[in-house]
Amino acid sequence: MLGLPKGSLEESTRALFGRAGYKITVSSRSYRPVIDDPELDGRFVRSQEMSRYVEHGFFDCGLCGHDWVVENGSDVVEVCELGYSRASRNPVRWVIAVPEDSAIKSVADLNGKRIATELVETTRRFLVAKHVKAAVEFSWGATEVKVPDLVDAIVDATETGSSLKANKLRIVETILTSTTRFIANKASWADPAKRRKIEIIAMLLKGALEAEIKVGLKLNAPRKAVDAIIAAIPALRNPTVSPLSNPDWVALETIIDESVVREIIPQLKALGAEGIVEYPLNKIVY
Repeated sequence: MLGLPKGSLEESTRALFGRAGYKITVSSRSYRPVIDDPELDGRFVRSQEMSRYVEHGFFDCGLCGHDWVVENGSDVVEVCELGYSRASRNPVRWVIAVPEDSAIKSVADLNGKRIATELVETTRRFLVAKHVKAAVEFSWGATEVKVPDLVDAIVDATETGSSLKANKLRIVETILTSTTRFIANKASWADPAKRRKIEIIAMLLKGALEAEIKVGLKLNAPRKAVDAIIAAIPALRNPTVSPLSNPDWVALETIIDESVVREIIPQLKALGAEGIVEYPLNKIVY
C-alpha cells in the first residue's frame, strides 16, 4: 500500500512516478489512484499526515516532506531522499519571518511574542532549545498576511523567498531544511518481500530524478582527436568509444549535465566531431 501526497506535491510526484515507469491515473476529486502495477495499491493523503499513516501501518510506504516526519515525531524508516519539491529541486526552508520594519532582529527578540505557523511542534521545540518563551499558534493558511496585525512573527515554508519578499517580510532565521523523503513502515521494511518492492521503487524514483538533469550525447570523431575530446567532456563515467567502418574515425557516447551541453558542443565541433546528437533520458541507475 503506497501513500501519495495530495496537494502541492501531487503533480510533481505523479510526473516523477511516470518517468520511473509507473503510470498513475486518478479521476477528478478521487483519492484512490489506479497504478499499472498489480503489486501496488495506493491512496492520496496530505503530506502533513503521511508519516503518521505510514508509522501506524495503513501505508507500507509513502512520500512526504522530511519536515512532517519531524513535526509528527513519526517512527518510520527514511528509505531515501528525493530532491524535488512542488516547483523545483530546491529544498524547502522553514523560516522565522517578520515585517521588514519589525524591531525583531534575532530569535532572542521573540521572547513574549506571538508566532503563527503550521509547523507548531517543531517551532516550539526550536524555541525551547534557544531558551525563548513565545506563544506559538496553529495557522490554517495565508500565514504571511497575519503579521503584524494578528501575530508578531510567522514560521513559514519557502523555496525561493519570493513570496516572503512580496509580502514585505524579512527572514530572521531558518529553523528546518526539508526535502521529500520516501518513507516506510518499520514492520513492512522488516518483511523481505515488501522491502524488496520498496527498494525497487526507491531505485527507480532516484534514477528518474538523476535523469532530469542529465542528457545523453553521442558523436563521431577522428580517432586522432579522441584524447582531446575525452578531456573536454565531463563524463558521468569514461565515455564509450566504438570503432566505425572507417578506421580513422570512432563513435563516442556519454552522459553529461544538461547545463553544460551548450558549452561542450562548440568545443567538440572545434575538435573535429561530427554527427553530434543530444537526447533526453528517463532514468539513470547507478
